Amino acid sequence: MNITNMPPPVVPSNLPTLVKEAFVKAQANGDLLYYPTQVAILTVGSLVFQLRYSPSLAQKPKPPKPVEPNTKPFNPFENPSPALLVAQLPPSHRLVLNKFAIVPEHFILATRDFKPQTHLLERGDLDAAYACVQAYHRVGRDLFVFFNSGDHSGASQPHRHLQLLPVDCMKYGLEAAEHGGEWAVLADKVCGREKTLPFTVFTSPINTQMNADEKHLAYLALYQRAVRAAVVNVEAVEEGEAQISYNFAMTSTCMALCPRTAEGTPIRDDMGNEIGNVALNGTVLAGTALVKNKAEWDALRTNSTSLANVLEGIGVPPTNFTGDK
Repeated sequence: MNITNMPPPVVPSNLPTLVKEAFVKAQANGDLLYYPTQVAILTVGSLVFQLRYSPSLAQKPKPPKPVEPNTKPFNPFENPSPALLVAQLPPSHRLVLNKFAIVPEHFILATRDFKPQTHLLERGDLDAAYACVQAYHRVGRDLFVFFNSGDHSGASQPHRHLQLLPVDCMKYGLEAAEHGGEWAVLADKVCGREKTLPFTVFTSPINTQMNADEKHLAYLALYQRAVRAAVVNVEAVEEGEAQISYNFAMTSTCMALCPRTAEGTPIRDDMGNEIGNVALNGTVLAGTALVKNKAEWDALRTNSTSLANVLEGIGVPPTNFTGDK
């Protein structure tokens, strides 16, 4: 479908303020749940990751089940609660708060009409996401955008949505963590030098001079490279259902995409006993991981190879990863 003539997204100029005020109000009124975390800094080769631990997240409420067998599952983006709605983004998107937040001011860019999460992103999705990034950038703040697509990506909702995290909020608690000041968004650090990672990632620079079509073509080129890396003798499509699971990320200067072959991998104690399974979503491209139980938290912090093993197991192995465990 040719959508070149679609008007650009209309993003409020005061978007960061709108998000912050909506988050504070919704949290105070009990309309969203914020799960505080402990944080530690881990290194894999020369790369710096932040590990978050949130035991209360294990008690996160399950979405309501359909009353009737043939009733479709609850869709939080179809008709979002007014308490969680941040803004409408004409012509085709809306912004809503994440009801279950690990990072303060975590919000979501969702299509107004239902579109599948498993389909490739369209020009309008990327244009709206980058417009949000720029709204933050204009006031001196950075925004990390990520997208989970496919069974192995960490995706949980079938309605298409990208997730947005203010980078300063992602740093909460790092000032008290050893080496906390060394953490920065991974996608920006590896843009153009992806071979430093223990899983295959493709990156492309992005800037304000690129129009919507150029950004979309750059995304499609990343997706095509990921398909070639993950699947033998398959030609990548340019629209419709994606042929692989993958995570996509966007910052003000970089787009990154990694093919996924597993949502997570088991972790083991010093005796080789399995003590948990660490699942990762698109925040892995920011250099973050989250665990919900103490055994996983302790194992990853005390065994220097545990996180590297997890990262090596979630995607396509790079041909010449040079980091050492």
